[in-house]
Amino acid sequence: MKVSREQMAENRLRILDVASRLFREKGFDAVSVAEVMKAAGLTHGGFYGHFNSKDDLVAETIGYALSHDGDGSVDLRAYLDEYLAPRHRDNAAAGCPTAGLAADIRHQTPAARAAMTAGLRSQIERVTKALPNSDAADRRRAAIGTWAAMVGALILARAIDDTKLSDEVLEQTRAWIEATLSSASPKQERRSHPGSRSS
Repeated sequence: MKVSREQMAENRLRILDVASRLFREKGFDAVSVAEVMKAAGLTHGGFYGHFNSKDDLVAETIGYALSHDGDGSVDLRAYLDEYLAPRHRDNAAAGCPTAGLAADIRHQTPAARAAMTAGLRSQIERVTKALPNSDAADRRRAAIGTWAAMVGALILARAIDDTKLSDEVLEQTRAWIEATLSSASPKQERRSHPGSRSS
């Protein structure tokens, strides 16, 4: 029975969505094409109607996951609270694709690394826009440092088996980012800075 173009497109998105969750949860190497297709409710043989290989799936999934990670704008204070939280740490499958996939990207294809590069550029731009108006170079530096600290803290918090220390890594990284951004803000803007705590 021939599948319509609409159904093919829907199936492809379902595969990407399932692969995105599985890769974030288990890693690229631990997930097979057969597992992805089964979880998507599709036959293994149908995979090659959508992708040329698992490497192709990995690259496409990275691009898909990162393009669906936010809408281009962010309330930085709320984002920090949500991102650097135990609930996010404990839900890797539905969590940040950068933190979930970045550590393993260096072993992947150039196409996969290019997709991660594009995603990083987009995320840096999102964070930059959330910072208060100041020198463009300072804002970009703060955005890169903030995002690197957030991702790094989440990866470390997930890597260890001491829950108390894991919680501390998240909490102290959030506090450090807020303090750093507040101290770097122009005095007239500190009161309304999205990364500062109100008394």
